[in-house]
Amino acid sequence: MNLSEAEDDSGSEIHIPAEDIDWHMLDKSKFFFLGAALFSGVSAALYPVVVLKTRQQVSSTQISCFKMSFSIMRYEGLRGFYRGFGTSLMGTIPARALYMGALEVTKSSVGNATVSLGFSDTTATAIASAAAGLSSAMAAQLVWTPIDVVSQRLMVQGYKNSNSSKNVIPNVNSCRYRNGLDAFRKILYADGPKGLYRGFGISILTYAPSNAVWWASYSVSHKLIWSGFGCSMGKKDENGVIGGSGFRPDSKALLAVQGLSAAMASGISALITMPLDTIKTRLQVLDKEENGIRKPLTVLQTVRNLVKESGLAACYRGLGPRWASMSMSATTMITTYELLKRLSTKSQESLTS
Repeated sequence: MNLSEAEDDSGSEIHIPAEDIDWHMLDKSKFFFLGAALFSGVSAALYPVVVLKTRQQVSSTQISCFKMSFSIMRYEGLRGFYRGFGTSLMGTIPARALYMGALEVTKSSVGNATVSLGFSDTTATAIASAAAGLSSAMAAQLVWTPIDVVSQRLMVQGYKNSNSSKNVIPNVNSCRYRNGLDAFRKILYADGPKGLYRGFGISILTYAPSNAVWWASYSVSHKLIWSGFGCSMGKKDENGVIGGSGFRPDSKALLAVQGLSAAMASGISALITMPLDTIKTRLQVLDKEENGIRKPLTVLQTVRNLVKESGLAACYRGLGPRWASMSMSATTMITTYELLKRLSTKSQESLTS
C-alpha cells in the first residue's frame, strides 16, 4: 500500500478532490515548463513585498511599512519596488525546478515508506511533507543563495539616498551596481565564489526548517479543516458516509481551504524562523569596516549588532511584510502548484501502458 492508496482508503468519510498526484504520474517536461511560467508570474506579483521586508531587516531603526513604501515611491518610483527582480527571475526557473523535483520525489518515496511502516495516514502525510520541504529547500538553496546575495544588494542600493537619514543602513556595501550581471561580476571579483555564497549556512538553517514546518503544518491544517467540514456537514450513515454520498467540495471550497491552510502554515513558519531570516539577510547585505577596509560580518557580530539595536524585537523587524509575503506567496503557490500538477498529469493511456 502506498501513500495515495492510504489516503483513498481514509477518504470514505469526506471526498477530497485528488491532490496526491505522485511523481510517476507527471509529464516531467510539461511540469517544469508550466511551473517556470506560472511561478514567474507569482514572483512578479509578490516581489514588492519582498523588497519592503528586506529593507526593514537591514535598517538600523524601526520604520513602518507605510513610510517605507511612501519613501520608495517618492524617491525611486515604481521601479524601486522591483530592484533586482530581473536577477531574481533568472534564478526562479532553475531553483523552482530543483525545488519541485526534490519535493515530489521525496514526498512520494518517504510517504510510501512511512505508510509501509504502519504510521497512520495523517502522521505519514505530515512526515512525508516535512521531509519533502526539508530536501527541496536544501536543493533550491544551491541556486537561491547567489541569487539572494545579488538581488538583495540591488534591493537596498537606492535606499541610502532615498532617505534623509544617512545612517539608515550604515554598513551597506558602498559599491554601485548597474544591474544583476554587474553585481555578480563585482562580488565575484571582490570576494571570490564564497562572496556569492555568503550566508549559505544560515540560509539552509533558515529555509530548511521553515519549509519543513510549513509543509507539515499545511498538510495537518488541510486535513483538519476538511475533517471539520465533514463533521459539520451532516450525520454519518452505517457505512460511515456523510449523507449517504459524502461532502463533495466545489472548486471555490477547495481554493478557500487551500488558502486558509497556507495562511495558517505561513504564520507558524514565519514566527519560528523570523530571527534566522533577519540574520541571513544582514549577513548577505551588510559589511563591517576595519582600517578603511570593508569585510563581511560574522554570524556572532550580526547577532550582537541586532541585540545592541533593539534586543529581540530587532530580530522581528519585517515580520509583517514577511508573514504577508509568505501567506500570499504560499496561497498562490499552493493553488498554482495543485493546478500545475493537474495540468501535468499524464493521460490515462500513458499511465496504464
